[in-house]
Amino acid sequence: METHIIIGEDSTGEAVRIDMEELLATRLLVQGNSGSGKSHLLRRLLEESAGMVQQVVIDPEGDFTSLADLFPHVVIDGAAHSAAEIEALARRVREHRASIVLALEGLDVEQQIRCAAHFLGALFDAPREHWFPALVVVDEAQMFAPAAAGEISEDTRRIALTAMTNLMCRGRKRGLAGIVATQRLAKLAKNVAAEASNFLMGRTFLDIDMARAADLLGMERRQAENIRDLERGRFLGLGPAISRKPVPIRIGSVRSGNIRNASGLVPLPDAPAQDMEALLHAELESAAQDTAGPAGAGSSPVPVMARHMEALEPLADQMAETAVTDRLNTGMDNEQASALNDVLMEIAADPAAPFQPASRLFQSFQRSCRQRGVRVMLDMSEFRRRFAFALTGVDDLDAPARAAIRNLADRVEDDVLAPFLLLARGAVAGETMPDEDALARAYGTSSPGRIRRLLDHLENIGLIVVREEYGGGRSVLVPELEAMRTA
Repeated sequence: METHIIIGEDSTGEAVRIDMEELLATRLLVQGNSGSGKSHLLRRLLEESAGMVQQVVIDPEGDFTSLADLFPHVVIDGAAHSAAEIEALARRVREHRASIVLALEGLDVEQQIRCAAHFLGALFDAPREHWFPALVVVDEAQMFAPAAAGEISEDTRRIALTAMTNLMCRGRKRGLAGIVATQRLAKLAKNVAAEASNFLMGRTFLDIDMARAADLLGMERRQAENIRDLERGRFLGLGPAISRKPVPIRIGSVRSGNIRNASGLVPLPDAPAQDMEALLHAELESAAQDTAGPAGAGSSPVPVMARHMEALEPLADQMAETAVTDRLNTGMDNEQASALNDVLMEIAADPAAPFQPASRLFQSFQRSCRQRGVRVMLDMSEFRRRFAFALTGVDDLDAPARAAIRNLADRVEDDVLAPFLLLARGAVAGETMPDEDALARAYGTSSPGRIRRLLDHLENIGLIVVREEYGGGRSVLVPELEAMRTA
């Protein structure tokens, strides 16, 4: 069986080949700024090797779904399945050796990361008898294995980094050959990048990325400037599956994909300004209602409504009274909203719930909603915040207190919201000595050290003031709520 594919040609016009058998054992790292031809390179590699090896593509932007038009790839829509279903699909993919594209464009960023992590984790944990060789291509890998914490929660970052590390570090023995593509090496976790032995480096402009690329290619620092001058679709290749020394490669043509280039210039419409104005404003009210109505795939009406409610909070007390209901009930009747609230309260009433991973709680929430015929109008992030409110009973307070606490809660990250709400509720009631057992339960921990770090964090961002007492205890004040209570 032929194990080589032609990826492109070098500067002399000679074909440059990749040994797929060697690639399966040594993995590949692709780097290139947006517009450098990184996705084109991946598509060429996938098309040329489609008949040789099973392929699994993690596709956050829907760039590779067109592979199914020419090859027997199955497109799996990540937005259409629960976490448990995604894991079951991954196990079947390994069992039946199916080539698939996991399309994630219908999810927000954090959900994309969690979905990919669950899928990769299930691929990795497949039974030994299903350890067949497979290419696992992860586009935009800096999302799934970030070098530093960003806007996503620490829990999400941890499970994604674990899945990516397993793929690149331990996947070879299980038949999984990781191919990771990133826009910036500096944003990709080093323990993920370091496991690749083959490299295809495209155009990049930042000094830190050029220096890392030059180091990986074994080039001197002064030669790193050459990476900045690479044209679109040209890469420097190195590795046991490509070449023993850096070779410039012009990537070959592809057959699948959208021919239209969104970055190219397209003639503007020649309609008069008044006609364009009429077109933009035609039936605007109806279009706005459609946007705020029931969610389709990838839409997120709840956060949109939340922003509107946040803007209206200062107008009147009655807005504060109905903010929670309106935020939750977008596109739902009263019966459905009440049932959804009941599900949240039932989950929060379980003493073990705060100690379970948020993803597992979300699965239980979705399952209970389906059993009751309730449409789930919350994404993962919104569920975590609603669960925090249900867990701490803040919604039972009077309208002014709820409004004040919700205003402060917008400045708190999802993973520490529940313990903050508990402190805020105590502050409204005039309590300054927190119940540390209750605080630990809300935070899902039994570690005093984590509680201390939590209080330090909330104090550093200006939400609370901690006073250490001579007897060894401490008091916690929430200044903004304290001022409201004493007014």
